Amino acid sequence: MLNIKWRLVAIVVSGVLLVHFLLLSPYIDSQLNRRPGLADDANGTPPSLKDDNETEKGPKITHPPAVTVTVTTSFNTNGTAPEYVKETSLSDDAAQPSERANAAFVILTRNKELNSLRETLVQLEDRFNRRYNYPYVFVNNEPFSDEFKERIRNVVSGECHFGLIPNEHWSYPDYIDQTRAAEARKKMSEQKIIYGGSESYRHMCRYESGFFYRHPLMDQFKWYWRVEPGVKFACDIDYDPFMFMQENGKKYGFTISLKEYPKTIPTLWDVTTEFMAKNKDMIPEKNLMDFVTNSKGGYNMCHFWSNFEIGDLDFLRSEQYSAYFDYLDRAGGFFYERWGDAPVHSLGVAMFLKKDEVHWFDDIGYFHGPLWNCPKGEANKKCWCPEEESIETKNKRWSCTLDFMKLPNA
Repeated sequence: MLNIKWRLVAIVVSGVLLVHFLLLSPYIDSQLNRRPGLADDANGTPPSLKDDNETEKGPKITHPPAVTVTVTTSFNTNGTAPEYVKETSLSDDAAQPSERANAAFVILTRNKELNSLRETLVQLEDRFNRRYNYPYVFVNNEPFSDEFKERIRNVVSGECHFGLIPNEHWSYPDYIDQTRAAEARKKMSEQKIIYGGSESYRHMCRYESGFFYRHPLMDQFKWYWRVEPGVKFACDIDYDPFMFMQENGKKYGFTISLKEYPKTIPTLWDVTTEFMAKNKDMIPEKNLMDFVTNSKGGYNMCHFWSNFEIGDLDFLRSEQYSAYFDYLDRAGGFFYERWGDAPVHSLGVAMFLKKDEVHWFDDIGYFHGPLWNCPKGEANKKCWCPEEESIETKNKRWSCTLDFMKLPNA
């Protein structure tokens, strides 16, 4: 009788442990992927990557409040495999951050990207937003499905806004020759230029360059953090990057910078210099043009990778940036070539902002295939990314970040 009793107890305990393991398996996996000891390699802790003249103060670190995690189980629509949904929220006795910025995450996505987006959002919530509950703005050139909306709301703590992109922001302007545009796509596809034959990619680049911040859902916000489906966040972010930007006079923040493929933007620099020559009164004397120019005064192809951006929407809404985008749009390079939003944003930042208004978030572990931005030294202890994989360490020939850091503040 006693043996039967203990067998029953053992079965119950085993069942509880099994359920516990299944519910926490995503987090167990992330910890198993952590690479211990990277901060203390044979060469010692890597020196700071900042220039010796860098006097910028780091962000104020605040301890995160306690959170509660609720896990619910449901069955897929076909009635087979169960789905585990993680929801995070602040505990009742945990104080909200004393101050939040007027900010939101902005995500251009499609219904078919639901799974990869949910994976990204769970990481973003776990690493940062469960403590701050910033809202999300999701935009699509097609209506979001009810399933998409419901399953996204299940994994985020902030309010969700879902918007349809206006047709005029995702179509050909009347001054674009669509036959010429189609011929350009065909030629670039034959040359095997990345996304060279894609029509939708060009609409996306044009939209991100000059329209996402004009969507009515964005009107209420001053700050934005751009997120894309499938990206990864590898480190605890134990301060508020929005408030850091606001309190330190920053207008644009990035994690990765690199060089563009020249064949995608053959005339972008020529059109940009034409704009500068015609609008000299808009260009401040002190700016970041040294970051994007080579010794001969041409474009060195450096740009901030815009799939991660934290920025001041008032900069994008400014007369100067709007005039620059409109000038580029009239030139037609978004369709006749394959101008990307990353070099467009970067050239705008370089023209109109100063070095000390732009910030490298070297402490945010971020991955967008195939590149990493991974913190170094002591900061890496709160991350699962391998610091030697960070682009400015592993791919110095392609990275522009260390060159950016060497520029003087002005």
